[in-house]
Amino acid sequence: MFRFYRLIIFTFVALFSISQAQGKVRVIDGDSLMLDRKEIRLSGIDAPEYKQTCYDANNKEYPCGKKATQALKKMAGDDIKCEHITKDKYKRYVSVCYSNGINLNKKMVEKGWAVAYTRYTNAYVQAEKQAKQQKKGVWQGRFLKPELYRILNKR
Repeated sequence: MFRFYRLIIFTFVALFSISQAQGKVRVIDGDSLMLDRKEIRLSGIDAPEYKQTCYDANNKEYPCGKKATQALKKMAGDDIKCEHITKDKYKRYVSVCYSNGINLNKKMVEKGWAVAYTRYTNAYVQAEKQAKQQKKGVWQGRFLKPELYRILNKR
């Protein structure tokens, strides 16, 4: 019974500790943006690094990191609202962001320009499966998961 109450109190505190930001946006890359002078990392997703390249279905190399950045720019309207969940080790706000009511985190995964980052949440696993089946974005060919790309490029 005590665990149940503790869970309810934790949930209540977590819900009310999530802060929000909204305003004009500047996209940094496929999973990061600046909003109200705050750097924001989109929660639960990992997009190719800006300089990362991938291979399409014909084994032709293309700049998938730049494509991911362009995709987020296209999806992000002039006015964005973000719900901050936490801060990461780089002091960026880790957030779920919305543009015109559309969850940008989920949309990036659905379009195949980001993968589900399951280290912290499974929220976008189903969206990734769908993008992979439909060969959208990076799933059209071969690519290194962004996390592995960073490790191999010591970033």
